Amino acid sequence: MKICVYCASSAKIGQSYFNATEKLARYFVENHIEVVYGGGAIGLMGKLADTILALGGKIKGIMPKFMNEVEWAHKQVPDFEFTDTMQERKSKFLEGIDGLVTLPGGSGTLEELLEAITLKRLGQFTKPIVILNTNGFYTPLKEMLERCVSENFMHEKHLQMWNFVNEPEEVIDSIKNSATWNSDSIKFATNK
Repeated sequence: MKICVYCASSAKIGQSYFNATEKLARYFVENHIEVVYGGGAIGLMGKLADTILALGGKIKGIMPKFMNEVEWAHKQVPDFEFTDTMQERKSKFLEGIDGLVTLPGGSGTLEELLEAITLKRLGQFTKPIVILNTNGFYTPLKEMLERCVSENFMHEKHLQMWNFVNEPEEVIDSIKNSATWNSDSIKFATNK
């Protein structure tokens, strides 16, 4: 199984976020899950990569060349792909994966997640999306997405596009038990 992980590059966040990321990384290695991520060496990205590498797991970094030029790339990640643009990077993240997991993060993480949700709504991406809600970080987003549905900006079926979980231990089962999604979803994307 191959999972893409979106997460923070900030090193100044609370320790509980690092603890949850380390725990998730351990579960991925224990379950022989290959990880694709943004390639960073600090923040939750760094913790994810450091833990997976220390345990002998498999991880691939994908990063635009301009980020590598300012030395953001994790030097110990052996499998790396450099893209020309952020748009190309996001496209590469979703190629050949079995699921997407989003950990807490800033504007880049949110942007990547919301693009994946939009692509799923349009039937262009059909894999499970799991949002790890450590410390209730994503509760406001969950409420916003539910409001999009309750006020008819999105179809009720769209609530099946993602799963929010509170603990790292819940992520793998959530991926395995996610609702089936296919390209036909474009038929109700506009909620007519």
